Parts: sequence; C-alpha cells; structure tokens
Amino acid sequence: MELNADFAQRICELFGEERYRRFSEALGDEPVVSIRCNERKFSPDDALDAVPWASAGRYLAERPMFTADPLFHAGCYYVQEASSMFLEQAVRQFVNAPVRALDLCAAPGGKSTHLLSLLPSGSMLVSNEPVPQRAQVLVENVVKWGNAAAVVTKNEPADFAPFRNFFDFVLVDAPCSGEGMFRKDAFAVEQWSVSNVELCARRQKEILADIWDSLRPGGLLVYSTCTFNREENEDCVEWIAGELGAEPLDVAVEPGWNITGSLTAEGLPVYRFIPGYTSGEGLFMAVLRKDGDAPLAQPKKISRIQTAPAKVKAEASAWLVNGEDFDYIMQGDCVVAMPKAHTNAMLALQQKLRVLHCALPLCEVKNNKLLPVHALAMSSELHAEAFANVAIDRKQALAYLHRDVLVLDNAPLGMLLLTYEGIPLGFAKNVGSRANNLYPAEWRIRKNPVDLEK
Repeated sequence: MELNADFAQRICELFGEERYRRFSEALGDEPVVSIRCNERKFSPDDALDAVPWASAGRYLAERPMFTADPLFHAGCYYVQEASSMFLEQAVRQFVNAPVRALDLCAAPGGKSTHLLSLLPSGSMLVSNEPVPQRAQVLVENVVKWGNAAAVVTKNEPADFAPFRNFFDFVLVDAPCSGEGMFRKDAFAVEQWSVSNVELCARRQKEILADIWDSLRPGGLLVYSTCTFNREENEDCVEWIAGELGAEPLDVAVEPGWNITGSLTAEGLPVYRFIPGYTSGEGLFMAVLRKDGDAPLAQPKKISRIQTAPAKVKAEASAWLVNGEDFDYIMQGDCVVAMPKAHTNAMLALQQKLRVLHCALPLCEVKNNKLLPVHALAMSSELHAEAFANVAIDRKQALAYLHRDVLVLDNAPLGMLLLTYEGIPLGFAKNVGSRANNLYPAEWRIRKNPVDLEK
C-alpha cells in the first residue's frame, strides 16, 4: 500500500520505528473479518475464533456473501470490525445499573447494536445520526437488533441543548480522518491530508462541546476514533479533561490483547488498536467521567398523548411476551409500545428532535383491524405463538427478502409469521393463491435470489 509521505513521516515519529515497521507490514495483509452475534436470537459459534475483548464476537476465516444469509437480515448478527468491539470492556467495567444512553454519531449502527446488548436491563439508548441516508441505515440495523428501549434520531449535536443532564452515558465515536481504515478503504488513503486531520480535530472538539451539557455530572463519556494521529486522539482527550472537566478512567485489559497505550502522555489511560499488534483495524478509545455529581434530569410528564383504545391495547399487547411492561401510544395510525420506565423520556425526545424510530412500533390500525409491522417480527419482545408460524427454506427466504410474491402450500390463510431456521424473518398475508409479501420495500435485497443461491 502506497501511503502519503506526510502521513508516513508523522506516524513513524509517533509510533517509533519498530512499531511503524510492524504496522506498515500489516497494511499489506488482508483485513480480518468479524461478526458479533445477537445473543437474544443467536448463539455464537464456539468453533470460531473468539474476539478476546467481546463475548459475542467471532472472527471468520473469510468474508462470505452476507447478503445471501437470511439470518443476517433477521438481525442474528452484525458484521462489525473487531477492534471497535472493545466498547464492551468500558460498559462492563463501569456501567452497573440501568442508564439513559446516547450514541451521538451512530451510523451505521455497530456500536449502537452492541450497546443494546451490553447495557443493563432497564436502560434506554438514543442512537443519533445527522446524515439522512446514513440515518436510514441506522434505523434498519437498530430495528433488526430487536430492542424495544431504542430511539433513533437525525439531529446535529447542538440540537440536544434542551436536554441538559439527560444522559448518564454518552458515546462519541467521532467523525475522523479515518487513518485506521486504510487497509479496508482506499478512498480514506486518497483523501488523507494534514489539513483534514486539523479540520477533524477542530470538529471533534465542537461536537464534544455541543453535547457536553447533555451528559450529567458524574456520567460517563466514551470517546473513540478510527484514526492514529495524536491531534484527534490523546490531544483531544487531554482537551476534554482540561477544558470540559473530566477524569480519564483506567480500563482493565489483558496483556495478551496487545493493546497499545498512550503514545504522547505517560500515564494517560487511552487504548490504541494498531494492525500488526491487534487482530483488527485501527481504533482509539478513552473512557472519562464528567466532573461533579448530579441526578439524571427527569422530563415533565407529557399530558396530551393519545393512548390506544382498550380493545386495541388488549389485542396488541398479546403479541408481546411481557405486554404489561409497556404503554401503548397511538401515533397516527400506528400503535407504539413504549417501555413504561422510558415513556416520558421518549415522548420528550419526540417533541424536540427529529425522531425516525421510537421504541417498538407494533401495528397499523386500518378499517378497525390491526396489521402487524415488521419491527414486531424483529423484536425480542415478540410472542411468536400469537401468530401462525410458517417455516420457509433458504430459497423461499431469499425470495421473501427480495419482496417476491410467495406461494405457501398448505399454509393457513391470513397473517403469517415466516421463520427461517426457527428465527422470525417477517410477516406475510396468505390469501390462498399467493402470500402478499410484507417485507419493508426499502430494505429488500437487490440481487436476484437465484444468483444468491449459488
């Protein structure tokens, strides 16, 4: 790989000659492939090599065509870069009770789906992405992961100003110069420049300053990048500590993980993943506790909300395994199940922010009938036995994901929950001669299913 001369000189000076030699040699290797399993739906394969810092992370020997795997579309696993799974250590070591959390720069959703698996039961996560197209990808991945205590927003960091002390935990996986992805992204190599590094460092400080008041005093900030330079990494952490007021925290790591510490300030607890040392791409992460102590801000109760009629609530709640744990809110023609502990917070977010997805959309009410929506099929709260289940094979599953019309021999008429290898894949309505395909049109796979079967 041909590197920019300025980049090579800067990183060699930062790393030292031996570390830079191993790093540059590793850039010539093929990127490693890793997935993280959704343990509410799918158990990790113990025959695969484990990602040592992530309990549900596994390395794959080669990169398969994930599009051709119905279990991928069912939210059974997420294709995630192994180094970024180190977030698990920060959460497991410092988050011991339910929190209200924010993933500020969340698309495409790797760290958000990981947080939804890691945060203690009773937590709530807001996943934010300001770029419209990326925000839609984030919605898809969060919905497929199936956690009802999730909200997806499309806002700039400054838009969170009304939510002072609203979060216990904030993750800022900051937009960066992308040096850590050079092995996987030729465009990142071409776009690199010293001026872009400086621009990114300034932007990161602006993002952090904009969101800082939304983190309560005593709350946790996880700051990460996928780059190597000091300006966006150690220098930014020292700026957070000194200018915003926070204490960097030590994260316990195993020596065998080969994680590199600070390269600029002795004793500064930061964590660098460098190809040639760790099995993954480049990552930098630090965990900081905001100075002071204050309780989490509690939003005022929203008085003017439309709850679902008793008949609708009774029918819809029977579709969930813990239906009594939710409030049932009418939002237009849609019934949304909101975890009771977070209903007020979710409604407050909807009043002030551009919310793309909230809690668990259950169904649409049309002509006095309830039509279940795809988010319910993906949810770990789904009471699958509430619907007629029809198992389909891989050929049928790929056709379904392509939004083809299905013919389901010997299947009952009406609303069906289609399953693949025992995992819910989505709904279809069988009218006899055919089954109407209810998979979301915007999520359909583009390739011909015949080609994917090969």
